[in-house]
Amino acid sequence: MDGGSGTVRAAAEVDGGTLDCGSGLLLMVTRGIRQVVEGDVLAIRTRERSVLDDLPCCARLAGHQLLGVEEDSPSGPWRLAFRRGASSVFTGGGEVELGTRLWIYTNFDCNLACGYCCAESSPHAVSRRIPVQVAFRAVEEFAALDGREVLLTGGEPFLHPDLGALVTAASRLLPVTILTNAMVFSRGARRTTLDAMDRDRVTLQISLDSGDPQLHDRQRGPGSYARAMEGLRLARQLGFRVRIATTLFEEEPGTVAALHTELDSVGGGIGDRLIRPVAHQGAAPIGVHISTDTVAPEPTLTADGAWWHPVAVTDPNLRVTDSPLPVAEVFAIIRDAMQLQDASAQQGRSVFRCA
Repeated sequence: MDGGSGTVRAAAEVDGGTLDCGSGLLLMVTRGIRQVVEGDVLAIRTRERSVLDDLPCCARLAGHQLLGVEEDSPSGPWRLAFRRGASSVFTGGGEVELGTRLWIYTNFDCNLACGYCCAESSPHAVSRRIPVQVAFRAVEEFAALDGREVLLTGGEPFLHPDLGALVTAASRLLPVTILTNAMVFSRGARRTTLDAMDRDRVTLQISLDSGDPQLHDRQRGPGSYARAMEGLRLARQLGFRVRIATTLFEEEPGTVAALHTELDSVGGGIGDRLIRPVAHQGAAPIGVHISTDTVAPEPTLTADGAWWHPVAVTDPNLRVTDSPLPVAEVFAIIRDAMQLQDASAQQGRSVFRCA
């Protein structure tokens, strides 16, 4: 506190005036919080009453602590003080142990054409479907190597006509997670495929990029939000474990509070929600830089090779092998590369020749 006045001392202060969180205040606060170090305090002045409810929720989700709210009068203005935390809105967690998880791209065609798609999938993309026998051989080999989990992604996996056969075979050996936009499996043959899946062995990870339908549809196409929510509710009604994956550009942290509110209404715990940044791969014009130096490997198989990570399947520099099989060779190459990286880092010096 500042002397006896009761005012929390702040390293920086911003004046939001009458802005609310949806009209620019959140960006202002995000810029401000980045200007103070972890543990320091940022104060925000506001004359907009809705901020008293919205901003503490957003700050909590981003890992910051509300220290107090001061008011000049019951009608404002108000001063909110936040202590900066260490985390961001993006889901953290430890590195996935190499050898425990295997990714398989079932196909590359998709009913959507998201502007940040790392795989450059769309309705016009070449399907590049992985043959079921190749995928199942990979899962068999991976299970024999003490693998623990298989993740099927795309494209939209439910567009693969043999997805049901692949999931049935693979889930007998290992738990399977299917990454889907949840828009195409509510009826017809794909609904039959969904109904037949083992609820104890199959998890659905559904993409939902915002609690704001307009923002979600801006990224994924008109009407996609409503159809994704319909699919999410159906999956829960059918008894599947459902995880939600959200991809955000850095300037969109304010959408997180609305997203959690929406997801609370359809059930599912906070531990089944993944919030990740855009990766600068494929169709994405900006995003997190992906390389063997910056991202831990998660071996990924496609119809035409193996890759360092599932977000890097359009990057020729991150191709591990030209064939998805054998899986043991894919993992061996990655382990050798990591050992070389570790040895180089431990050496701690480089060669600079002038002659």
